[in-house]
Amino acid sequence: MRMVLKDIIDKEPDMKVIALAKDGNEAVEKAIALKPDVITLDIEMPKKNGLQALTEIMSKSPTRVIMVSSLTSKEASITIECLEKGAFDFIEKPAGSTSWTIRDVQDDLLKKIRGSMIVPVEKLKSIHFAEFRKTGKKTKANIFGKKVVLIASSTGGPRSLDAIIPQLPENINVPLIVVQHMPAGFTTSLALRLDKISNLKVKEAEDGEFLQENTVYIAPGDFHLGLKQNDHKVNLFLDKSEKVNNVRPSADFTFDMAAEVFRNNSLAIILTGMGRDGAKGAFKVKHYGGKVISESKETCVVYGMPKIVAQEGYADYILPNYEIADKVIEILSSSNWRGKNEK
Repeated sequence: MRMVLKDIIDKEPDMKVIALAKDGNEAVEKAIALKPDVITLDIEMPKKNGLQALTEIMSKSPTRVIMVSSLTSKEASITIECLEKGAFDFIEKPAGSTSWTIRDVQDDLLKKIRGSMIVPVEKLKSIHFAEFRKTGKKTKANIFGKKVVLIASSTGGPRSLDAIIPQLPENINVPLIVVQHMPAGFTTSLALRLDKISNLKVKEAEDGEFLQENTVYIAPGDFHLGLKQNDHKVNLFLDKSEKVNNVRPSADFTFDMAAEVFRNNSLAIILTGMGRDGAKGAFKVKHYGGKVISESKETCVVYGMPKIVAQEGYADYILPNYEIADKVIEILSSSNWRGKNEK
């Protein structure tokens, strides 16, 4: 497996593998001694697993790290924790994890290696030391009307979600929908981890279920998540149609339908990530009189998706992730959605 990864990378004119490590201890030693630009780090390794090695590397010699994970509940769970501890991103091993099938994901690997080079290492290091946990606070103000909170996130998203979801009160009295770009299976682990550290119930969305207040729904990997009005209730449904913005789930797919259903009672939040998914959805939310929050460059791992929303003029508020939860509560508690723009 290591030799196949080396072969894929060395064939690129702008990349070179400078070392291989056979276990977690050696990975840490070589990271400190050689200071590479990027490390690919397996979840399962002898002596130290990927999380243990990552934690030590980020503490002693912060480096851009891309995790390599198979789709098992254990490895998916560890992968999510690695993303929250400073890893830039991850690639999924193909089914079977045999050495030759890793070539099936080579385009994804190379894209993420190049993408990681845009991110200053210091930003990943600072995220590593940020810890966010549920507060136990409750809102005192009433929530006016039937509203919905929509969140789009991609690269770096789990860390920003960590800074927002656990800070929301258990009686927020609205449903929240999260569209995180992530493969099937890994969104299950993301939902489980957020549920453990949050006041609100966090779950992976299921086909046909009704939206409930005080619940966070994570769009399942490889499915678009749609909404439709059913009398006085709103149904969720899963959709396997073509990718939108080259991703599935797509925030634009979900936000477009949510804006049609909730009209001016939609609050959209665009978090860190590459590309422009969420921009059209944010426009639709604004078109119906809803509100839009864009994560500021300060806390974004990749200032892509929120940058587009801000540049297009759709953002009512541009905030670091640690200020977003309080702003959400403030907006939801206000009967006036059309306040003065704040940048």
